[in-house]
Amino acid sequence: MDLKSFIKTMSLAERESFAVKCGTSAGHIRNVAYGARPCGEALAIAIDRESAGKVTCEELRPDVDWAHLRGSSLLTTSRSCG
Repeated sequence: MDLKSFIKTMSLAERESFAVKCGTSAGHIRNVAYGARPCGEALAIAIDRESAGKVTCEELRPDVDWAHLRGSSLLTTSRSCG
């Protein structure tokens, strides 16, 4: 699902809450959804997480090699330093 379709299903209060959970404003989410502003990688991850995968990183940023990151051992295991 694209971000614009996803946020259209929400009330204004739900959009505000979603944006806060994503670490941004509802206005910025709207700007990203309508193509007025680019979506940073961190925001793409937050939107993917907070939308429970309904809007994916791949949808938001097709230029990033998410398959590599999703398969990375850094995401699936913890490492200790030292």
